[in-house]
Amino acid sequence: MTDKILTPRPSQLDQQAFVAHYGDIYEHSPWVAELAWQRGLSLDQDTPQGLAEVMGAVLREASPERQLEVIRAHPDLAGKAAVAGELTDDSTREQAGAGLDQCAPEELARFERLNANYKAKFGFPFVMAVTGSDRHAILAAFEARLPNDPAEERRTAIEQINRIASFRLDARRG
Repeated sequence: MTDKILTPRPSQLDQQAFVAHYGDIYEHSPWVAELAWQRGLSLDQDTPQGLAEVMGAVLREASPERQLEVIRAHPDLAGKAAVAGELTDDSTREQAGAGLDQCAPEELARFERLNANYKAKFGFPFVMAVTGSDRHAILAAFEARLPNDPAEERRTAIEQINRIASFRLDARRG
């Protein structure tokens, strides 16, 4: 299967237009798009996979402090922002697609408890690419990742954020 071409084509955009169109791929972090554009975009980055690779490299190569900024820009899963309808459009679709908008009260309480325990331990929210998952798998992943050490969990969160970006780019293909 060949990758579809993104519209507009990233390689044909100036920096301002590129950031305007792709700057929201990483939650509240347009700097990832800015640095990806500054690296130079070729026809290889006109596909969701190609652009995801270059943007993912920007985040993986960023300082731990910048990585933490991106991680902290993500909302809690099934958290207060979701309940209040304060998520970005992408986050709302992703969480609803995983059924997080259909949690029973006891599941919401479990998410709140796990979110609090996770943040207390790591200092940032639990991030998971929930596309194609469900709330039961997400709760299991929460519990599986809580024993991780902070450096390992930061790397895992960055991998998950890059997966989220890849899903978001794939949803935009032409």
